Amino acid sequence: MNGSVGALDAAAWDALNHDGNPFTSHRFLTLLEQSGSVGGHSGWTPLPLTLHAGEASDAPILGAAPAYLKTHSQGEYVFDHGWADAWERAGGSYYPKLQIAVPFTPATGPRVLAADDDVAFTLLAAVERLCESEGLSSAHATFVAPAQHALFERAGWLLRHDIQFHWTNRGYADFDAFLDSLASRKRKAIRKERARAVEGLEIRDLTGDDIRPEHWDAFWQFYQDTGARKWGTPYLTREAFDLIGAYMAEEVLLLLAFEDGTPVAGALNFIGPDALYGRYWGALVDKPFLHFELCYYRAIDAAIARGLSRVEAGAQGSHKLARGYEPVRTTSAHFIPNPDFRRAVADFLRRESEGIDASKSALQDLAPFRRG
Repeated sequence: MNGSVGALDAAAWDALNHDGNPFTSHRFLTLLEQSGSVGGHSGWTPLPLTLHAGEASDAPILGAAPAYLKTHSQGEYVFDHGWADAWERAGGSYYPKLQIAVPFTPATGPRVLAADDDVAFTLLAAVERLCESEGLSSAHATFVAPAQHALFERAGWLLRHDIQFHWTNRGYADFDAFLDSLASRKRKAIRKERARAVEGLEIRDLTGDDIRPEHWDAFWQFYQDTGARKWGTPYLTREAFDLIGAYMAEEVLLLLAFEDGTPVAGALNFIGPDALYGRYWGALVDKPFLHFELCYYRAIDAAIARGLSRVEAGAQGSHKLARGYEPVRTTSAHFIPNPDFRRAVADFLRRESEGIDASKSALQDLAPFRRG
């Protein structure tokens, strides 16, 4: 089984991507394929699922889902290694599994693109039949947009929760207005961090045609350094960044720090209709607080300037809390055909969810905002 988003009609796909999420767009999913970031020996075999209005080859697409056959659990940011181990010990084969997701992208978004909820529900039913007919252990939809939680619940999928840290725009006029909402001690700390971070540096905000090939060359070095330290092998290929520049430059905010005219650090963000998504960061120098400045504070600046409602700064990172990013519950959905395995996972998720709720509450109490 294999397929290609790139082989599907771009206009038809994007017409179903109602909220304009940049990561579920035809161009982003296609550039992952064209760059070799997915497919081949990556363990992510594209298998986009579509529902058509009829059987004719040119029948309109009513629904679609970005799906992949996975032979491992890397690049998902929702960890099911324990499930895989348990299923293998019981004599089953956990892989391949079906992943409905945007590869390497822990950002919330729609996981079923459809004309309406009935079409989406029908498409999920087709996913279930595919798993059963092909003997797949499971199907997983990760970082599901809140608007689609009820859809997966209606379909009977198991919901799993985790925590990310997002910044929320409460109508701030500028960064100082945001700082005014924080406790005095936190305001002073952030001002000191921002001043220290840029000492001896020039920070440039680049988007659209301002991003040139040499900027991608520099960012590739930063990305490789971070990728090698975090997960061994960077997920995206060098060509992926060229294609991001070619296909999506107006939806990209690239922040670069220059020292004596040479780029030494950078952060890559994607601009959605209502959110800024922080994706990758890297540096060739060790500068105090530069990570916070490029990834968190400059993202807040950009979101306020563009009137965006939030910043999603990626997976994990409780250090974001002191920078004004608040704990937000994220959700994934899981279909497990085997009834015994499903019961075991459901029991695990009930216990895990209690811990997640308690952690979110405790973290919210530590938020740096002024009381009252």
